[in-house]
Amino acid sequence: MIKWEHSIFALPFALSGAMLAAGGLPTLHQLTWIVIAMISARSAAMAFNRVADAAIDAANPRTRTRALPAGTLTPTFVTTFVVVSCAIFVFAAAQLNRLTLYLSPVVLAIVLLYSYTKRFTRWSHLVLGFALGIAPAAAWIAVRGSLDPRILLLTAAVTFWVAGFDVLYACQDYEFDRASNLHSLPRYVGIPTALWIARLFHLFMIGLLISLPLAFGLGTLAIVGVMAVAILLAYEHSLVSPRDLSKLNAAFFTMNGVISVVFFVFVAADLLFRR
Repeated sequence: MIKWEHSIFALPFALSGAMLAAGGLPTLHQLTWIVIAMISARSAAMAFNRVADAAIDAANPRTRTRALPAGTLTPTFVTTFVVVSCAIFVFAAAQLNRLTLYLSPVVLAIVLLYSYTKRFTRWSHLVLGFALGIAPAAAWIAVRGSLDPRILLLTAAVTFWVAGFDVLYACQDYEFDRASNLHSLPRYVGIPTALWIARLFHLFMIGLLISLPLAFGLGTLAIVGVMAVAILLAYEHSLVSPRDLSKLNAAFFTMNGVISVVFFVFVAADLLFRR
């Protein structure tokens, strides 16, 4: 029901936020509970999405083999899984500091309620982006106990990154969304225009990432990391075209997992070497 890749997307960006907050390595205690919080929140969000979209997934030929429509898992089990994951997340937040605990219900509201946005707005891709984009800011708060506006640059970058690849992914459901009156950018603007919007979102992401070394006084390695992300995004977009969406899964899962890890490795190396 939940793939490892689903946590890989945002976790390296959260760890980047934690290391920027610490100016190097956070404590083992902080890292442990940040990782637990990230995985539990993402697991809760994915499972809740499966419950909320069970009827939609059953009607969509692409998704009817998922666990709930196929009957592999029961709604009771998945709902219980959501509740337990949420409880683990709140407990993990409480182990970090008081502000993370106080903000944990807000985070859960954002990551869970995203599932309903596709029913009324074509901009649900940006809502999903923000749900993952809060990860680096949350990790900063976990380390510092307060929020620095500079980390919001990374939040915005992740928001546009996720929104861009979610637009790409939604192109697969263009016909289904039209027939089912579901809202997505591809449904309203068509696949060719949607691909250009995804590229624009990713250009915004690169622009925001370029500002990070300036905001945090990072060095050459961080800049090289941003360049590597730009190259990987360009390759990701080369995999898809309006006439051929067959490589979307490779672009969505493989490339985006690589992008987040590559960015983290270069930022972490820059911080550790400079320190």
